[in-house]
Amino acid sequence: MNKTPSSGSSKNLFSRPSYKESVRIGDILRKETVGGMVLIAGALLALIWANTPLRESYFALRDFHFGPTLFGVDLNLSIGHWAADALLAVFFFLTGLELKKEFVIGDLRNVKTAAVPVAAAFGGVLVPALIFMAIAAGSGGGAELLRGWAIPTATDIAFAVAVLAVIGSALPAALRIFLLTLAVVDDLIAIVIIAVVFTDELKLSYLGLSLIPIILFTVLARYLGKFFAKNAWAAWVILLPLGIITWIFVFGSGIHATIAGVVLGFCVPVKRTDGREGAGLAEQFEHRFRPLSSGFCIPIFAFFAAGVTVVSSESGGGSVLADPVFWGIVAGLVLGKPIGIMGFTWLLTKFTKASLDKDARWGDLLGVTLLAGIGFTVSLLVSELSFGLESPHYEHAKVAILSGSFIAAILGAVWLVPRNRGYREIAEREARDANQDGIPDVYQQDEETR
Repeated sequence: MNKTPSSGSSKNLFSRPSYKESVRIGDILRKETVGGMVLIAGALLALIWANTPLRESYFALRDFHFGPTLFGVDLNLSIGHWAADALLAVFFFLTGLELKKEFVIGDLRNVKTAAVPVAAAFGGVLVPALIFMAIAAGSGGGAELLRGWAIPTATDIAFAVAVLAVIGSALPAALRIFLLTLAVVDDLIAIVIIAVVFTDELKLSYLGLSLIPIILFTVLARYLGKFFAKNAWAAWVILLPLGIITWIFVFGSGIHATIAGVVLGFCVPVKRTDGREGAGLAEQFEHRFRPLSSGFCIPIFAFFAAGVTVVSSESGGGSVLADPVFWGIVAGLVLGKPIGIMGFTWLLTKFTKASLDKDARWGDLLGVTLLAGIGFTVSLLVSELSFGLESPHYEHAKVAILSGSFIAAILGAVWLVPRNRGYREIAEREARDANQDGIPDVYQQDEETR
């Protein structure tokens, strides 16, 4: 029997966030929506090119090598590797910024509030991984297939948010924020997996050298934050070279180079160092770098990562549909993600004093968890790390990621579009109730009852 929660002793899951947090997250959602559209365009262009008579020119471009040797690190990489290792470092830098902001000034600074998306994210990682391993082990494929267990564990922020913006603009704000926060925590877990699981040989000398630019970056960002906030050029001239040197040393250490972006993101102060109110350096950097990440870095990575020939049922090592990797990834994304997220969230309501907020519905949450099955950017990266460019499993994994993400998007749309209509009238009524200060009454009523 469910007990009615009492004030001060319970926690409502997916209750309306603070107005300040709604505005901040809303701004992020709009930017991620645009980025998601560009990302989809880049992936589609790659798919079209890779399935035309000119497909060989696409793969020749992706596999073209160039690069110098700096500080003893060989950087002669293919264009595809540059996109995955260097351009994605910008994306992970923003991920680091957003993670730090969430836990410093966001609603997630409250442990009770943070517990929901964190637990849900772990469920959304654990269950897909178990499903993949069960299918791979059941096929008798051995250890080689099991290397792909982490591929279906990631949720693509930009892609999922772009779909949600189109089909679920009137859903409760807390659910939309939940999807974004879930994806951010999901990225944190993916970062740990990439750093720990896919580091074959750790070179401590380079890892130690990376601490020098990291410390300099941290000190300068801390004590010259006001200067960097007022002078955009200074960050490019002073901090960017330190970031590049950090990236080179991390790359040379054997840890995936994108981790350098995350570390540097955590080094940027969130609050103003002069103690005044206003945006800190982290928010300033987010505004400056997000267009670069969403409009260039991620789409270029998607363009070089998503190209796979699917016009033929045969690809290198055999049929795509006969490969357990394909089914493990599709099942992990389409089934594992919603089961894991819904299951762990439900467990919170059964074994803690938390309960679902009166403004939210389990059916709405199901639709959002279906969209969490859209795994793209990080999944494509992990598939390359798992199998390598020359493995037929890598090509099959890419087809599976694209197929699973498409199925998840369609299922989410079919489920959420009718529910979204029901919330549209409520949203319009709240907008009409806004006071002269521009803040809807419902937010002020929430603050009064807290």
